[in-house]
Amino acid sequence: MSSCLVAVVAGVGRGTGSAIAHKFASQYLVVCLARNLESYEEVVSNINKSGGNAIGVTTDLSSAKSVKSSFDRLEMELGGDFGISAAVFNASTRPVCKPFLELTEDEYAGGYDILGRGAFLFAQATLPRLVKLVNVSSHPSSLIFTGATASIKSFAEFVSFSNGKWVLRSLAQSFAKEFGPQGVQVAHTIIDGVIGIPTTVQAMKEAGKDTQDTLISPEAIVDAYWYLHTQPKSAFSWEIDIRPFGEKW
Repeated sequence: MSSCLVAVVAGVGRGTGSAIAHKFASQYLVVCLARNLESYEEVVSNINKSGGNAIGVTTDLSSAKSVKSSFDRLEMELGGDFGISAAVFNASTRPVCKPFLELTEDEYAGGYDILGRGAFLFAQATLPRLVKLVNVSSHPSSLIFTGATASIKSFAEFVSFSNGKWVLRSLAQSFAKEFGPQGVQVAHTIIDGVIGIPTTVQAMKEAGKDTQDTLISPEAIVDAYWYLHTQPKSAFSWEIDIRPFGEKW
């Protein structure tokens, strides 16, 4: 077994993805996956400058060919026996909000391509290495999926995004029931609220809206992810919801 223990984060960008990568870099070499170089380049650079270890790989998570190519590259760079201690699927898609009868087939399928097919491909690539490391890593091998309010509650004109998030949650629950007994912590998070990235904070301030009670801190979200990763095998949580105290639900 390789001594190189890795955390793989899919969907690294400003906000939650960046915060996840920085948090897990405190203990692991972090692999940052995103569709565009610009999404992860600064994150990888900052982690390496601060004494951590990170690499970035441009990956289209909706493409089986792209996902395979990315993990083939990791095998070349890290060695074929590298182990994955934690894998986080944080990828998402921009919601298409429009009346259903105006929704195109491509717009509808877009939510599934990333959140359904992408999560499936990511899990197939990471679960074998997570299972392999069950008795090696100091914390339980962990596969964590980022969900949303739309994972459990749909809204008018939100069918594409909610379809993808429901599929994602279904996958996560099935994985938890299959791989939990093998010692892998599979968890799904419901992020119920707006995440406080700089652009969101600025936009809400310009609109005269309160940001103190209604935005979720990316760093606080990541604290919950780290808690899930470090749970003992005797007390796994398959799902948690996270919301600011001012959020109506």
